[in-house]
Amino acid sequence: MSMTLVQVVVSGLLLGAIYALFSSGLTLIWGMMNVVNFAHGDFVMLGMYTAVVVWTALGGGPWASVPIAAIAIASLGIASYFLLVRHIMRGPMLAQILGTFGLALFLRYSAFNVFGANFRTLPDTLVGHSFVLGGIRFEGARVLAGAVGLIVTLALHFMLTRTAIGSRMLAVSEDATAAQLMGIRPQRMQALAWGLAGAATGIAGALIATFFYTSPTVGETLAIVAFVTVSFGGFGSVLGALVAGLIIGVVESVSAFEIGPVYKDVVVYVLFVLVLWFRPQGLMGKT
Repeated sequence: MSMTLVQVVVSGLLLGAIYALFSSGLTLIWGMMNVVNFAHGDFVMLGMYTAVVVWTALGGGPWASVPIAAIAIASLGIASYFLLVRHIMRGPMLAQILGTFGLALFLRYSAFNVFGANFRTLPDTLVGHSFVLGGIRFEGARVLAGAVGLIVTLALHFMLTRTAIGSRMLAVSEDATAAQLMGIRPQRMQALAWGLAGAATGIAGALIATFFYTSPTVGETLAIVAFVTVSFGGFGSVLGALVAGLIIGVVESVSAFEIGPVYKDVVVYVLFVLVLWFRPQGLMGKT
């Protein structure tokens, strides 16, 4: 394997860790409530704008914007649950789709009204300059984003599978009525799921903003990536989102290098269709 190809694979893994992070919130909500959040990409967009505002108003970098974005988007997630989601859950699936899609439009055009339509970018040197290690060039912003994405996604998986809170959330996802008879409050657990999903999404947005443009419409692109990642990994599986995100990141980078940037999305979607063809539940989804 040539050093150039190694460079491409490493870049793909760092990108894939970010894909996994902002997709984990989407799969968590689906696993808890069987609700698809079509506003998920716009949550990421607001996390990106949080980073822009923190830098513009306070001159703060990721160490300041990441916790602020996590708290802000977690609060937005909890508010969305109590004000909208818990009500539309009583209706048919179409009500859930239209409800979260309407939330996406509300958030998107609110961003247009507040921030305008122009693209915003953060300084290249906000995180740090690039460095070379073992002949491979690393960009500071992407390394930070990839490392934090990997750590937060694994922490979320650990919390869901190894803690009492995770067990309660799992119980609610299996049977909310039975969980309530056991003393668990389903609405509290579901609100917590939206809060955790929002926090993960906010962190991802604040990190992505260090190397990607920010605009009110960027959520559309990121939402497509999130849905592909979650479907690929298996709805409801955070670990599946992590594995799928890493695979998609590498496939995108390698195909862009070998075939051309124009065709990278085509390769990813062909792989995605093949996986769903032979394993409709995704790589780690429940049968």
